[in-house]
Order: sequence, then structure tokens, then C-alpha cells
Amino acid sequence: MRPGGLPTQQPGTPGRARRRPDLTLPMPQREVATSLAVPLPLPPAAASAGGPTPPGVTAPAPAAQQQQQPPPLAELERVRRVGSGAGGTVWMVRHRGTGRPYALKVLYGNHDDAVRRQIAREIAILRTAEHPAVVRCHGMYERGGELQILLEYMDGGSLDGRRIAAEPFLADVARQVLSGIAYLHRRHIVHRDIKPSNLLIDSARRVKIADFGVGRILNQTMDPCNSSVGTIAYMSPERINTDLNDGSYDGYAGDIWSFGLSILEFYLGRFPFGENLGRQGDWAALMCAICYNDPPEPPPTASREFRGFIACCLQKNPAKRLTAAQLLQHPFVAGPHPQPLAAPPPS
Repeated sequence: MRPGGLPTQQPGTPGRARRRPDLTLPMPQREVATSLAVPLPLPPAAASAGGPTPPGVTAPAPAAQQQQQPPPLAELERVRRVGSGAGGTVWMVRHRGTGRPYALKVLYGNHDDAVRRQIAREIAILRTAEHPAVVRCHGMYERGGELQILLEYMDGGSLDGRRIAAEPFLADVARQVLSGIAYLHRRHIVHRDIKPSNLLIDSARRVKIADFGVGRILNQTMDPCNSSVGTIAYMSPERINTDLNDGSYDGYAGDIWSFGLSILEFYLGRFPFGENLGRQGDWAALMCAICYNDPPEPPPTASREFRGFIACCLQKNPAKRLTAAQLLQHPFVAGPHPQPLAAPPPS
């Protein structure tokens, strides 16, 4: 899994779109991720207390079940590095007593007391998140002024660079991610950085959202400009240019734009606004394309359901985008015969 806020984009080949491989199993071990969340008021559809739980949303587990103490740091053996960048390094570690694997993100730099307290508060919140489509945060350690975050390990790595051309499989991926987004939004959490590198998969085709919580704090304290082109590429038009929506930004709707763009990228095997725009540092061209071009669409060969689904996500007007709970009712992901999660057993 990949570290949150770390650059994930690689230079493309000018003048030629790089075709991505279809996603197959078993998948290679890849990088891991952590952290990025912003508490906000509930969206209007979910604001009524005591109402029915929307589809795809799982009620939080009791606090007694969620607050199990993480294993002591001394009992975690580093196995191999699975990701690194400007903000830190992620290791695959194994608990010596049980053999259980985890992802351990080691954050670079010494952080002042205010940042440490804020990170500790957000870790406490993230540890209560309990959903099949959200990467678990088990806890945080401090050693020698260094912060280390213990996370669930996903053996398939991120979906960055993967092509998913089969619509049934893509629908299942979209359904899982949407259920996680709906859960986070229900808990007043806006991710703000949904993109392929923050969507992780395991060998059973379970997909989970990573990189929510601590990354936002580190971006503000270590990199005020938030200069990752990969992050900008998935921002909604109104977040890049506040003039487009009278200065108003709805983080919930912003997550839906980023989600829709990511799902379309999986289908196309390239960044939807243009391979070179997504892979190179031409900020001006990238932001103009997002803000002023028509939203990208699937090709005519795609199913009507998929084309309609993407259109519901990539509305330039954020008020016209469906919520995660509403999208879970769309025919593309709510079909009667969902793709099985696990690979078929050997005959």
C-alpha cells in the first residue's frame, strides 16, 4: 500500500498513451497507503438521526470491539519495504507472536506538539472505523521523536496503473468503494483524495479505501502547496476553481467526482482527461481541462448502464452529482448478479 500524500505519478511517454494491463489474479505485491479525513456536517440525505441506514452503510461496531490495543512495537518484525516518498516509508511487518501481517507507516520528520496532538486525535477517530471497504487503522507509536502508524495490510497493493475492462468486475469494485465512501460520509468524514493509488485490493478481490486522516495534517504542515500533480488530477472542478460554484465547496460531492474519475480510468486504462495531462507536471493544462472541458465519458462501446453511472458522478455542477448512497441504487452496481468477490476454488 502506498503512503498517503506521496507522489505516485510516473512520467508518461509524450505523444503516446500508455496502455495499462488488465487486472488479473494473482496480483503482484505493491505499495500500501495511509491517511486523509475531514469531519464535516452530514449530507442532507443522511442528516436525520434515527432514520434507516442507507444501502451500503454499515453501522459502527461497539466501542469495546473497536478499541483493542495494537501489539507492542517491539513485537513487530519488519519484513520488507512496500512504499516510500517525501512524507515517509511504509513497511510490511509481521507480529512475531501470531505471524499476522500489518502495514507500518513511518512518518519522516519531527513534528511539534500541536501536530502530534492533532494526529493522535484523528488516529483515535480512525481506530473506530469498522467497515469491510475501509482499511483498518490499529494505532500509532512514537519512538525517538518518530511517528509510526499501524494499518491493515492488503496483499494486492493499490489499483494504480491497473486496467479493469470487464464491466462485471468493475461494477463490483465500484460497489465496494461506494459502500466505503457512504460509510465515511455517514460518519462525517470526507476523504478529499480518492484516486486509484488510494484504493487497495487483496487476493480475494476485496477492495478497500486507504489514505484518510493523518495525510491532511501532514500536507498542511510539511507541504503547504500540496504539490502532488496526482492529487490535483482527481480534484473536482469547483475545488480547483472556486469561481465555478460561487466559492462553495461540498466535500461529499467532491469525493464522488474523484471516485467517478477513478472508475472511468480503470475502464479506459489511462487518465480520462488525457494520459499526458495526468502523468506530467503541466498544471495549467491539467486544471484547465478539468475546469473548462466537458467531463470525460466512456466510449460508445460501453454499456448504457456504465455510461449513465459515470455521468451521474462526473457532473460539472456538484449539486447534480448523486450521493454515494444514491449511487449504490444505480443499475450498474445494483444488478441482480454481482461478481463474486473471491476467485473460484481450484477444481
